[in-house]
Amino acid sequence: MKIACMPFSSKPIFLSLLFFTSSLLPSQGKTELEKKPDSSPYSYAKRSRDGIGKYYMGREISQVMGHLGAGWLERPKREQEERTDLLIQNMKLKKGDHVADVGAGSGYFSFRMAELVPEGKVFAVDISPQMLGIVRARIATKKVKNVEPVLSTIKDIKLPPDSIDCVLIVDAYHEFSHPREMAESIFDALREKGRLILIEYRKEDPTVPIKLLHKMTQKQAIDEISQVGLVWKKTLDVLPQQHFMVFEKPVAKKESSK
Repeated sequence: MKIACMPFSSKPIFLSLLFFTSSLLPSQGKTELEKKPDSSPYSYAKRSRDGIGKYYMGREISQVMGHLGAGWLERPKREQEERTDLLIQNMKLKKGDHVADVGAGSGYFSFRMAELVPEGKVFAVDISPQMLGIVRARIATKKVKNVEPVLSTIKDIKLPPDSIDCVLIVDAYHEFSHPREMAESIFDALREKGRLILIEYRKEDPTVPIKLLHKMTQKQAIDEISQVGLVWKKTLDVLPQQHFMVFEKPVAKKESSK
C-alpha cells in the first residue's frame, strides 16, 4: 500500500489493484459529481489521469503505488530529500509507546521508529501482503523483536480499540480508497490523547515536484480528519516538502451521575 508518490521525473508508478475493485470506478461517461448512495460520504465522476474518479469532500482520491515501488521507498537519497530523520525526531516518541505505521510499505519508518520504542512496539500496517512479506524478511534479517506486521483492509487498520499511542501516516492518506472509514478505525485504535501524525506533500507549494493528486493542502487534511472527532493540535514546519500535522484523540466526556 505505501503510499508515497514518485516525482514527475521518476519512473511510472506501478498501480496496485489490491485497493480497488471495478465497482469503485465510475463509468467514463459521468462528468458531474454524483453521490451514491445518499448515505455515502463519497461522490463519483469521470476520473482524471492520476485519480480513481471517487471524491471525498471535494478531493479526488489518487491512484496508488503497489509493492513494485518498494525500491523507491528505500532509495538512498530519501533521508536527504525528505529529511525523514527530522520527521522521526519530531514525533517525540517514548520508550514504551505502541505505534502504528499505517501504510507501512517496506517498513522504512517502522524499523526506524522501533529503535526509539525499545519497551514498546511498532505495528507495520499495510493492505499489501507483498509489502508485509518484505517487512517480515527484514524483521528476520535485522532480528528485530518489536515490529509486528498487520494486514489491514481498505476500511480497517485491524488494531484493538484504545491500544495505540501514536499513528503515523506518511504520504499515504491521500490514496486511501475509504478515507472516512480508515480515519474512524484509527480513532478507535488510539488511546485517549493518542496522536495521529499525518504527513502529506504541500499542495500549497507549486515547487514541490509531486503530482497534484498526491499532495494535500493543510486545510483539506484538517477538514477531513476532523470529521471523525480527531482534533488538530498543530502543524510543524520542519520538513522541506511536506506538512507535519498533529491530531489528538480527545478525552471522552464522562456522563453525569444524575
